[in-house]
Amino acid sequence: MPHEAPLGPQGFARVFPVSRETLARLEAYADLLILWSARINLVGRATIADLWRRHILDSAQLYPLIPEAARSLIEADSRKFAFLREAARVTGTEATIRPCRIQAVAPHPADVVTARACAPLDELLGLAERFIAPHTLCLFLKGERFGQELTEAHKRWTMRASVEPSLSDRRGVILRLQQVTREPRQA
Repeated sequence: MPHEAPLGPQGFARVFPVSRETLARLEAYADLLILWSARINLVGRATIADLWRRHILDSAQLYPLIPEAARSLIEADSRKFAFLREAARVTGTEATIRPCRIQAVAPHPADVVTARACAPLDELLGLAERFIAPHTLCLFLKGERFGQELTEAHKRWTMRASVEPSLSDRRGVILRLQQVTREPRQA
């Protein structure tokens, strides 16, 4: 964030309290992210200086909002898939990581759908639609233009939406969507 000092591991733990063991696993992840980002484009170079706020806190803030559910990641880029597999190994995290595009995954109802830095909301809902059931909770990290994205999405989608402030960016939000359905096409 422009007017805030970068956040490190201890600052992260003050904002988002975790055990020492979890913080150590997150530090291992951060070290791996920095190492791999030097070779492949995992995150924007300018964001590395504030990695703990821009990436770790930004993603971690979703954890308390997610009910107990399966951990499954989808990544089409083979280099990023390799990074995720290595990150799961290094941190001892159980996760299913699928090396494919979202469109290649067989449709099935999901308890939770999350996305970060993926696409505008209307497009994102189109990608997620095959996994959205009446009970599905969608958690999307969005920036300061979230209002415009919601307005656009409401032209094609019906949903119950709530907005939670972001812990990592005062201009950002967490969009919490439920009961998402596509509007019937007009003749």
